[in-house]
Amino acid sequence: MPIASVLDGHNDLPYALRENYAYNLDAARLGEGNPALHTDIPSLRAGNVGAQFWSVYVPSTLTPADAVVATLEQIDCVHRLVEAFPEDLQLAVTAEDVRSAHQAGKIASLMGMEGGHSIAESLGTLRMMRRMGVAYMTLTHNDNTPWAASATGEPVDHGLTDFGREVIREMNRIGMLVDLSHVHTRTMHDALDISTAPVIFSHSSCRAVTEHPRNVPDDVLERLPGNGGVQMITFVPKFIDQEAAAAPEDAEVARRVGVEDVVSHIEHARDVVGVDHIGLGGDYDGVPVTPTGMERVSCYPRLMEALKARRWSEAELSKLASGNALRVLEGAVHAARS
Repeated sequence: MPIASVLDGHNDLPYALRENYAYNLDAARLGEGNPALHTDIPSLRAGNVGAQFWSVYVPSTLTPADAVVATLEQIDCVHRLVEAFPEDLQLAVTAEDVRSAHQAGKIASLMGMEGGHSIAESLGTLRMMRRMGVAYMTLTHNDNTPWAASATGEPVDHGLTDFGREVIREMNRIGMLVDLSHVHTRTMHDALDISTAPVIFSHSSCRAVTEHPRNVPDDVLERLPGNGGVQMITFVPKFIDQEAAAAPEDAEVARRVGVEDVVSHIEHARDVVGVDHIGLGGDYDGVPVTPTGMERVSCYPRLMEALKARRWSEAELSKLASGNALRVLEGAVHAARS
C-alpha cells in the first residue's frame, strides 16, 4: 500500500507571489518549475502533496482596512492559481472537496488566513471570508490583535478578550477552523476552553524539544485529544533546533538543521498526544532557509522514508500525512451543523 498523499497545513506561496512577482503568475514559472521558490506544480507532484492549505497572509503591521484589502487580494491570488492550472489544482473548502479533488487527480487547494488582523475586528468580515472559501483563521500573527495575545507580541495580561471569545464562538458556528499557531500560551488555553470544534496548529512544533515561544508546550498538547484537534509540525529551522532558535534567521547554523530534527518534533508530539493528533505544516515559501533534505515541497517522501525507517506503520503515516487533518475539517463542519 502506498503512503497516503500529504495535506499540508501552511504554505506561503501566495505571499511570495505578491512580494516577488507582483502576482504575475507567468513570471513565476510555476508550471515549468522555479528554483527561486520552494513551491511549484512539478514540486507539488513530486512531493505527493494531495492537498495544500495556501496561507492568505498579509503583514500584521498593516492598518485594519489595508489588511482586509490585502487579504482579499491574497484570496484572489489562490483563485487565480486554480484557474491557471485547472489540470493540477482544484479549489476546496471541506474534507469532501479534498476527496473530490483526489479522485480527479488534482491537488486540493484550501485557504487559511494567517492572523486575526485580517478581519479588522468585524464578525461580518469573518463571515464573508468564510463564504469566499477560507477554511481556517490563525488568531494572531507576530503581533497581538486587540482581542488576542500573540506568542511574540507585546506583553499583555490576557489571552483572549471577551470579543476574542465571541470570535471563537462565531468561527465554530460557521465551520471555520480555529488555528492556534502564533498565539500566546494563554490564548491557546482560552481557545481550548471555548471551542466546541477541533482546533489546529497549522504550522507549529514542540516547545519541549526546542524552546521557542512559537512552539506548543506540552500542557497544551495534552489537551488536544479532549478537543479532537491536530498539531501540524512545521519545518522552520528556528522552531526545530535550539541553536538555530538563538541565531539570526538567515544564519548559516540554520542550514545544518535536517530531516532528523523534524522527526524529533513529530515523534515527541506523537509521544505526548498520540498519532491521531499530529500532522504536517511545512511553512514553505514563508521562510528564507529550510532544513537540509527538506528544501522544497518535493521533499516530503524523504520525511516519510525517514519515519518508515523508524518503524512507523503505513496506517500511522497515513494519519500523519492527511488523515488527521481531514478529520478536523469534518469536525469543524459537524460542530457548525450541531
